[in-house]
Amino acid sequence: MLSAKGFEAAFSYIQLFGEGLITTVTLSALTVIFGFMLALVLALMRMSNFRPLHFLDKPGCGRVVKVLSKFNPISLVANIYVEVFRATPLLVQLFIVYYILLAGVSLPAFKLFGIIRFERMIPGVIALSLNSGAYLSEIIRSGIQSIDGGQTEAARSLGMTQWHTMQYIVLPQAIKNILPAIANEFVTIIKESSICWTIGVQEVMFAVNSIKSATYFIGEPLIIAACVYFCLTFPTSKIIAYFERRMSRGDKR
Repeated sequence: MLSAKGFEAAFSYIQLFGEGLITTVTLSALTVIFGFMLALVLALMRMSNFRPLHFLDKPGCGRVVKVLSKFNPISLVANIYVEVFRATPLLVQLFIVYYILLAGVSLPAFKLFGIIRFERMIPGVIALSLNSGAYLSEIIRSGIQSIDGGQTEAARSLGMTQWHTMQYIVLPQAIKNILPAIANEFVTIIKESSICWTIGVQEVMFAVNSIKSATYFIGEPLIIAACVYFCLTFPTSKIIAYFERRMSRGDKR
């Protein structure tokens, strides 16, 4: 049951919430950056047309040969990656990264901004980025496919290479269309980063657990943590909505 004494005890550790806030924002920002880069690669892999056995596709060939001629190993790898990371819990992925993939790796032990333990934060960034990349890749792929194919054909007719067409014609328009979705992913990551306290990342929920251990109060720190997350996500959502409206003005006729 909540009590004034519990809130008084929780607020006496308000510095922990401040440090957790800085850690959460840093963790989320790094995840969005690395997750977006990974997602862009995955989206291009899924849209690739690399068919090493295309020469087998000849008139009169059997069904099996026709299937083999359409085999795209690059797209297959990206598809498997996306499906696996979208179908498994983020907490499980975090533990696999921390306890298995990085089990024998000695990460540099220092503190960012004097409060964030680097060797604890890196596994969290890796796990969140791998997970976010799977979801963002679908957003980026849909954004690229939403661009009219006539623009690509026009660019190629002017002598632009496929890469230059993607870089200067398709991607700028696609990113404009999907920017609100990418920003919303940032809000989601802020909330999902709360699980990183399980591996010792000093974010907001880590502060809650520390206060619970010191004061034996749990309800009051949780209420404060919920307010901290709300103060992070609600203004961010409103800012995203504002820029979304600004960006959509040019699309109205």
